Amino acid sequence: MMNRNVTEFVLLRLSQNPKMQKIIFAMFLLIYISSMAGNLVIMIAIIGSPLFGSPMYFFLAYVSFIDACYSSVNTPKLIVDSLHKKKTIVFNGCMTQVLGEHLFAGAEIIMLTVMAYDHYVAICKSLHYATIMNWRVCMLQVEVSWMGGFLHATIQLLFIVQLPFCGPDVIDHFM
Repeated sequence: MMNRNVTEFVLLRLSQNPKMQKIIFAMFLLIYISSMAGNLVIMIAIIGSPLFGSPMYFFLAYVSFIDACYSSVNTPKLIVDSLHKKKTIVFNGCMTQVLGEHLFAGAEIIMLTVMAYDHYVAICKSLHYATIMNWRVCMLQVEVSWMGGFLHATIQLLFIVQLPFCGPDVIDHFM
């Protein structure tokens, strides 16, 4: 049964110093922009290349897409909150972030495993590579990565919402 007593979480201890908050804001913004730009460049370079037809490059572009999505789950909230005095997140927003984290992380891990299998087939079964790694199989592997990520995220969320969360009076004891 989900505990409805807690409606928001207070994010503590990143920094209470306004000068340090600006440094944290600039640092995380720079890292986020660099990550998004890097993933975008990889996707555009691969999609615009004739190599996009090969499974290895298709999977590489797909991993960059998943990584960009994963980076966009928590980082924008962290960047915005780094400049606010009161750093909170509502319960449903937190659970949505947890779902997104686990969805994209699970899908990325499965996609990296698919890439390892693709490399195995290319090296160990090189004469049969074209028949084993056809587009139908590649699309099936992409679907499996999304289904696996969704299953992982759902299981995690089902366990997390069952946990008892401390109310504000308990948090005050730790400050």
